[in-house]
Amino acid sequence: MRAIFLLRRSVALLATGITVLAEDWPQFLGPHRDGSTTNPVNPTVIGAGPAKLWGRKVGHGFSGPIIAQGRLILHSREEGEEVVESIELTNGKTQWRTAYPTHYVDDFGFDDGPRGSPAVSDSKVFTFGAEGRLTCLNQADGKELWHVDTLSRFSSDKGFFGLASSPLVSGGLVMVNIGGAGAGVGAFKALDGTLAWKLTDDEAGYASPVMAKLGSDDLALFFTRAGLVSVHPADGKLGPRFPWRSRQHASVNAASPLVKDHEVFLTASYGTGAVLLNLTQSDSKPNWTGDSSLSAHYATPVLVGNYLYGFHGRTESKPAFRCVEWSTGKVAWSLDGFGAGTVARSGNHLVLLLESGELVILEASEKAPKELARSQVLGTGTRSPFAIGEGVLAARDPRQLVVLKIQ
Repeated sequence: MRAIFLLRRSVALLATGITVLAEDWPQFLGPHRDGSTTNPVNPTVIGAGPAKLWGRKVGHGFSGPIIAQGRLILHSREEGEEVVESIELTNGKTQWRTAYPTHYVDDFGFDDGPRGSPAVSDSKVFTFGAEGRLTCLNQADGKELWHVDTLSRFSSDKGFFGLASSPLVSGGLVMVNIGGAGAGVGAFKALDGTLAWKLTDDEAGYASPVMAKLGSDDLALFFTRAGLVSVHPADGKLGPRFPWRSRQHASVNAASPLVKDHEVFLTASYGTGAVLLNLTQSDSKPNWTGDSSLSAHYATPVLVGNYLYGFHGRTESKPAFRCVEWSTGKVAWSLDGFGAGTVARSGNHLVLLLESGELVILEASEKAPKELARSQVLGTGTRSPFAIGEGVLAARDPRQLVVLKIQ
């Protein structure tokens, strides 16, 4: 049956002019959870104005779309409900729609929709809403299999802007930043939502967890409001920790950790800056730190070779886009006043979606910045992460969702 499904999907995608590729974008930050994909992007197509396969109005939220097995999964808010939809990638038709009530109100008058992006794993869809509702749906028909109201169960604080962790699914567990007393971070069994473990008193922050390999050990890395928390997910035992947060109360840690071998990169704004940690079985020590290298407000940078590429500075201050040496923190180049946005890596191309709604392609080179293409694809206020998969780019702004051909 799986082979038949893939064959049918290939025929359908080829009929629409979409190139069939191996990698989906099934979770936040893509197939490898580091903002990278092997799916190519054609700068010539982008520069000429990528064709819109389809588009539609969209509900509230900063949750980004994901792409899995010929479907686009979207989590948004429509009036008093959080809605999860499975949509045909080729034509924009809704396959199923599941909704549940929400009463989230943003204290600062910002968007009242979900923040975390969905994850698809083992024929299930996992979402984490602004009120901390962790939900598991059947991927085939959207039927709810289980949910956990973490905000009420663990007496979590909704923080400045609600709960925002994008679920990390690994080893039969679903892991999120919870932010409750004794439940700063936690894991639930993907099968039935049973609590597997909870640890720390850390507030949740706005970063999403990632997996790392330390020798033969798997580690889940959380960037909470207090700093780095590492956990052995199989047994819930704490690994090394590292405090890293702003001295300002009104601040957030929002960019996810980046991992290379036994080193972990953390970055935050609000006078905090970046740190490259050397992680061992029992300790974490900084190789370098500084607020003048790459201080990300919310967008996770990407790593290409020995160089980081990302947005430096607060959103309201028109951030720079920078290339920074991983091993030293030295700035190789900086496009000052570039503007805020999100970034992904496609081979040797950097794909940037700016808050202005512009899609920009840069060459990933430490020698000098080189813009290859630019096109207006969305409206202003574009902050949600985008997805690249199966020959298309899916992205949203506060009003609309578009699926664009990028090859």
